[in-house]
Amino acid sequence: MKKFQSKSFIKSASHAFDGLYLAFRSQRNFRKHLYIASVVLFIAILLKVSILAFCLLLLTNSLVLVLELLNSVFEFVLDAYYKNRYSRLVKFAKDISAASVLLMAVTSMIIAFFILGDKIYQYHMGIAGILINIG
Repeated sequence: MKKFQSKSFIKSASHAFDGLYLAFRSQRNFRKHLYIASVVLFIAILLKVSILAFCLLLLTNSLVLVLELLNSVFEFVLDAYYKNRYSRLVKFAKDISAASVLLMAVTSMIIAFFILGDKIYQYHMGIAGILINIG
C-alpha cells in the first residue's frame, strides 16, 4: 500500500481539504448542517456562554458534520459497489446511516436548546429585574 501513501503532512492535509471542499460543493445536507452549526456557535459567542458550554456545542455540532461526511462516504461506496442499482439491503444500510446523522443532529439541537435557552432566560430575567427595580 506504500504507493498510495502521502509523502508529507502538507499533502495529506491538502487531500483532507479537497474532501471538505467536495463535501461542501456536492452535499446539500452538509452545507445545511454547517450553516446551522455556524449560527449556533455565533449565538453562543454573543450570549457569552462558558468555555465548557461552548466546547460542548462545538463538539456536538462537529459530530453532526462528521457523521454527515461518513454517511456520504457510505452512500458513495455502496452506490459504486452496486453500480447505482437498487437493492433493498443498500436502502436499509443508507437509511440506518442517515438515522445516525439524524440522531446526532437531534441530540445536538437539544443540547443547544438547554445551553442557549438557559442563557437567554437568564438575560431576560436580568432585564425584568432591572425594570422592576426602576418601577
